[in-house]
Amino acid sequence: MGGMRGGPGKSVRGLHGVDGVVDALAGQRYVSDRALATALYLSLALPKPLLLEGEAGVGKTEIAKALSAITGAPLIRLQCYEGLDISHAVYEWDYSRQMLHIRMLEARGGSGDAEDLFSNRFLVRRPLLQAIEATAEQPPVLLIDELDRADDEFDAFLLELLSDWQVTIPELGTVRAMTPPMVIITSNRTRELHDALKRRCLYHWIEYPTIQKEMEIIAVRMPEAPEPLAAQIATFVQALRKEDLWKVPGVAETLDWTAAIIALGIQELGHPDVADTLGTLLKHQEDVLRVQRDLLPKLTAQSGS
Repeated sequence: MGGMRGGPGKSVRGLHGVDGVVDALAGQRYVSDRALATALYLSLALPKPLLLEGEAGVGKTEIAKALSAITGAPLIRLQCYEGLDISHAVYEWDYSRQMLHIRMLEARGGSGDAEDLFSNRFLVRRPLLQAIEATAEQPPVLLIDELDRADDEFDAFLLELLSDWQVTIPELGTVRAMTPPMVIITSNRTRELHDALKRRCLYHWIEYPTIQKEMEIIAVRMPEAPEPLAAQIATFVQALRKEDLWKVPGVAETLDWTAAIIALGIQELGHPDVADTLGTLLKHQEDVLRVQRDLLPKLTAQSGS
């Protein structure tokens, strides 16, 4: 019947079906809906990389951290940025040590093996190679964070990794994973990722939370926040996201703002000092000034303070 849930599913990495993923995430203080938990479970069961898209601050990166904690697997993170290349993502050679080795050979009158210059002892392993090699002991959680910040060409490079779970080092050969790592890829969608890369992944879009879910997140992550204050904050932020701002706050900013308000001993948003805390919620001066000047009284009243 359409309204019934599926079966419990098989146990994958100690997680018993989608319900087990929901419970395990809750144990890491991550409030998840069932759709996200299903995507994560299928990513582990198939296995396939999980591509998470959504606005900044909605909890995409935290999924990888929670998965690492749940499974006990090491977390290997590749933070993407414009100009990211193989030497920073996969490997490079330790040129300073290679030069010292050459000088040592010269001092010995040239005796020794110069071919040793391109051996494992001089190889600097970057996150993607670390993740492939780590599978020999325990498959890690590989977080490829904010892939949309990297250049288009980097998407194409990832295809070999995501298709065959291997990377090629011309001087040494191909390094293959013993088993696939658990891969989480995040994107804030500042550009479209290549279709070929998307085909190799499962996909899930993380929305801003509903007001009820945001209150639950505050309660879980900030249990010291009084319930009325948490309700006011969630209501305020939900209304703020409907305004025309340079950058509306994500859940991470909601939690930062809650922590700041608690640190000042403020019990309700109507307190005059709240205006001075907006720098923890908003990250553009134009937004801070507009909220202080035009929106704070209105949104505070709407929040029930």
